[in-house]
Amino acid sequence: MTSDTATTLTVGALSAGPGTKVRGSVRAELGTLTTDVPVALINGSRPGPRVVITAGVHGGEFTGIDALHRLAGRLDPEQVRGQVLLCLVANPPAVYNGRLGTSPLDGININRVFPGDPEGSPTERLAAWLFENIIEGADAFVDLHAGRIDEFLRNFVGYRLTGDQELDAKTATMASVVGHEDVILGLNPDGGNSHAAAARLGIPAILVETGQLGERDPQAAERVVAALLRVIDFLNGDDVESRPVTEWVWAAFLASEAIGLWYPEFVPGTDVTEGQVIGRVVDPADGREHEVLAPATGRVFYGMRGLTVLPGTDLAAIAAPR
Repeated sequence: MTSDTATTLTVGALSAGPGTKVRGSVRAELGTLTTDVPVALINGSRPGPRVVITAGVHGGEFTGIDALHRLAGRLDPEQVRGQVLLCLVANPPAVYNGRLGTSPLDGININRVFPGDPEGSPTERLAAWLFENIIEGADAFVDLHAGRIDEFLRNFVGYRLTGDQELDAKTATMASVVGHEDVILGLNPDGGNSHAAAARLGIPAILVETGQLGERDPQAAERVVAALLRVIDFLNGDDVESRPVTEWVWAAFLASEAIGLWYPEFVPGTDVTEGQVIGRVVDPADGREHEVLAPATGRVFYGMRGLTVLPGTDLAAIAAPR
C-alpha cells in the first residue's frame, strides 16, 4: 500500500501533516489506569508505505529505545517517502517501573497477549491499544528487542511463516536486510507476539533482537538505526544490499524446576546436544546441585545470566537449523 501525500498521520491527539514531523506522548486508557506512550510521527512529503517500528515492549531492553530516539531525530520529512510511525516506549509501566519482561501492573508479559483485550487487565488493554492505534494501519512492522538486564543473547531476527508466499517472501527480505547473521522462523503465525498478530493481518512483520544484559551501547544503537534505514529503503522499492542468513526454528525453551542459584555452562551461540548438562541450580540452604540438561540439540540463542532463579524462570532458548 502507498500512502496518499495528502494524508495526515494521526495517533490519538497527535497529528503530522504531509512533510512534517511531530513528537509527543499519547495517553492510553487502561481501565482504572492510564499511561503516556511516547511516539514520533514522520509524515513524508512523497508517497510511500507506512512503516511502524516499536521499542520498549519489555523493560530492561535499551538498545531499541535508544535507536528509535536517534532515528526520530534524523528522519527528515522532506526526504521521507510515505510515513514512519515510531513508538519509542510501547510499554511504559514495564520500562520505567519494572525493567522486567512482565508489567508491574499485573505481572503479564505483553508480548504474549497481542492483539490484546480492550476489556481485560491493564496490560491486555495496553496491547489492544497499541494494536489498534499503532500497528493495525502498518504496511510493514518492525518490533525491536534486546537481552534484558539479566539475559544474555545472540543477535537474531525472527518472523512467522504464514503460508502466503508473497507475504512470506517480502518478510524474508526485510529480515535479511537487517544484517544479523541468524534468522529464526516461527512455522505459523499463531500466538500472542506482536509480530505474529501483525502477520495474521497480512502485514510483513519482523522481530529484531540486538544486544544483551541491558547494555547501553551507542555503537549497537547506531547499527540498529542503519538497519532500520535499510529496511525503510527496501520497503520503498530501493535496491538494498542484504546478507546471507542462516535459518533456524525454535527447538526448546527451558525453565528452572527449582529455586536457587543458577550457574550456566553456556554462552549465547553455544551449540548443545540433547541430554548435555548446560548448567546447575544450587540450593543455597544445603548446597545441593540440580543438573539442568539440554532438552534438544541446537544452538542457545538467549538465556538467563542472573544468579537467582525461581521455578518457571526461563533459563535458555534453543533453536535448531532449518
